[in-house]
Amino acid sequence: MPRIDAFLQLGREQGCSDIHFSVGLPPLVRMDGQLTPLKYRELSHDETQAILDEILTDRTRGELLECGSVDISYWAEGIGRFRVNVFRKSTGWAAVCRVLPEAVPKLSDLGLPSVVSELATLTSGLILVTGGTGSGKSTTLAALINEMNHKRNSTVVTLEDPIEFVHQCKSCQIVQREVGTDIKSFADGLRSALRQDPDVIMVGELRDPESISLAIAATETGHVVLGTLHTRGAYQTIHRLVDVFPSDAQNQIRYTLADTLKAVVSQELVRLADGRGRRAVVEILMMTPAVAQLIREQKIFQIPAAITTGRRVGMQLMDQALLTFVQSGDIDPDDAFLRATDKSEFARYVTRSELLTLVDPGSQTKA
Repeated sequence: MPRIDAFLQLGREQGCSDIHFSVGLPPLVRMDGQLTPLKYRELSHDETQAILDEILTDRTRGELLECGSVDISYWAEGIGRFRVNVFRKSTGWAAVCRVLPEAVPKLSDLGLPSVVSELATLTSGLILVTGGTGSGKSTTLAALINEMNHKRNSTVVTLEDPIEFVHQCKSCQIVQREVGTDIKSFADGLRSALRQDPDVIMVGELRDPESISLAIAATETGHVVLGTLHTRGAYQTIHRLVDVFPSDAQNQIRYTLADTLKAVVSQELVRLADGRGRRAVVEILMMTPAVAQLIREQKIFQIPAAITTGRRVGMQLMDQALLTFVQSGDIDPDDAFLRATDKSEFARYVTRSELLTLVDPGSQTKA
């Protein structure tokens, strides 16, 4: 058994989200967003490399040496699946191992608004799940595919780097392909997917203009495309989609997005009020005629206002969602305050007075 398995088992048993390995430190686990060291000695250069080398293949070891990092999916027998990023830094090799749930999650278990499950019924268009690293984007996408797998008869092609959740075919035929193993890149996978009779294509990450352009083109031919972006908020997401293209192509992209984009779900993981875990809080943009017109007219900056007035169709700003959960006592008000855009709305709920200086530098003194 690879030595790393013992650490991975301990991390999973403690309910952590990630396990870190780095030279000069003991293994670290992330619990509810906070890093905590395990009771183990500091890892030496040779020990760290030996632990990580056991789970690399010739191909992934070569990619690590050539590119400086590599993503792999790792199955530890009797323990479960992990997404592992192994990378080089100044002191030697290091790795972050993301703990993956043993079962594909259900949307109902994630506590997301009901409008998200309605996206599983769409027959064409672009659906984006966005957020920072570690915000649960892959989990939400997997749950959305799981919803489709139980409610429609379709072919779903997933392009992932690496494969995280393994789907069992129910009502859908699900074809999972991994970058580096089955395909060279997301762009190559998108090109070939269109020849595989798909109804739905899931792209693990829209990283560059080529993959974004191919994804949008796939929606124009009547496919549903699911994808992720490392952006926060619907406004920033649409701005990024447009801005990634040359200026002379941006007008056409705006018109195309207005016709093909169906929804943006932007999420954060926020600590629960009792400190025992985190939950996804989401901003939701649904493509209405009004929002489509704003995109065509280069008035993307007005989208937050359109979301504010669009609650009847399931839209909500991140601040609206955060405030709702703070008022219901579901999430930590201090964590919500730090993540909010308009912090003044959250100030009266804050329990750590020093945070109020982020709104009014003199407020702590006055208190």
